[in-house]
Amino acid sequence: MSRKDSKGMFANVLGQMQAPAPAIPTQAPNSQSPHLKKVADGIRQMQERGEILDRLLKEGDRIAEIDVEDIAQSAIQDRFEGAYDDSAMTEMLESIRQQGQIVPGLVRPTSDGIKPFQIVYGRRRLAAAKALGLKFRAIVKDLTDEQAIIYQGEENTNRDDLTFIEKCSFALAQQEAGFNRDVICASLSTGKSHISEMIRIATTVPGDILRLIGRSPDTGRRRWMEFVEHWHQADNADGQVRAALAYVKDGADRFALALNALKTQQVKQNTSSVHEIEASGLIIGTLAHAKSGSKINFNKSVPTDFAEFIAEQLPLLHAQYLKKNRKE
Repeated sequence: MSRKDSKGMFANVLGQMQAPAPAIPTQAPNSQSPHLKKVADGIRQMQERGEILDRLLKEGDRIAEIDVEDIAQSAIQDRFEGAYDDSAMTEMLESIRQQGQIVPGLVRPTSDGIKPFQIVYGRRRLAAAKALGLKFRAIVKDLTDEQAIIYQGEENTNRDDLTFIEKCSFALAQQEAGFNRDVICASLSTGKSHISEMIRIATTVPGDILRLIGRSPDTGRRRWMEFVEHWHQADNADGQVRAALAYVKDGADRFALALNALKTQQVKQNTSSVHEIEASGLIIGTLAHAKSGSKINFNKSVPTDFAEFIAEQLPLLHAQYLKKNRKE
C-alpha cells in the first residue's frame, strides 16, 4: 500500500483533519556556541513534532501540565524494553534539561479510577520528564480505544520510530486486544497483507525470544522472514537461540547470532551418515542417510544405463521389501 493510501485509511478512521503546518528545519548551524547549542536542542525537540500533533494543535485541543504520576502507560506497548532507559534517551534528557519540554505529548482522560490520564504518545518525553522531576506538557483529548491506538501507531510511523520487529509485535498485541484489522492497518499505515505477514512473524517466534533478540534496528522484513524460515526447520529452535544469546555482551548483533545458531543447528541436522556401496571389489557409489531423506549416488565410472536399470528394478525391489515385512 502506498503512503498516500495509508494516509487515506487514517483519515477515514479518525475523520477529516486539516493540512499539516509547514515543515520545521531539521539541521541547526554547526557551532560550539552555548547559545546555538540551546537552539539546536530546541530543534531536536521540534523534530519530535509530527503532522498529527500539528493537526491537534490546530483543532484547539487544550494543553495542560500534568504530574507524571497521574499518567498511566498505554495498555499496548509499541517499543521493546530498554527504549526508555537513560542510555537510550541521552539526547532527549539533555534537550529537555536545557530547554524544557517544547513539544507536548498526547494523553486522554481515563475513567478506570487508577490514574486520571493515559499516555497516547510522547512516551520518551514522559520518561524524560519523570527522570528530571518535571511535569509533563500534553494535549488532553477524549479518544476511544480505537482512536488512541491509531494516534499512537501513526505518530511512530510518521517518524519511522519503530523497528520492523517492534511493528510486528505491536500488530500482534493489537490483534490479541481485539482490535479489528482496519484499525491495525491504520495504526501502522500499511495494508492488510503486510499486517498479516507481520502478525505471522510475531506469532511464530515467541515474544520473550523476540525481546531477547532485541529491537534489531538494522534488520528488516526480508531478514526476519529468513529467520522464521530457519525457525520452522530447526529442532529445538527456542533452546538454540537462548543458548546462543545467554552470555552475549552489550553491543553485539543479537539477531545475527540468533540466526547463525539456527543455521548451524540445521547443518548438524542435515549432516548425513554415508555408507559406501561395493560391487565386485569396487566402490561404485554411496548411500547417504539424512533428515531430509536417503540418497544413492553412483560414481562417474558407473554407466548411465546401469543406473537406469536400477531405477527400473526399484518397483519390484520395493514390492519384495513390503512382502518380506508382512511375513515378519
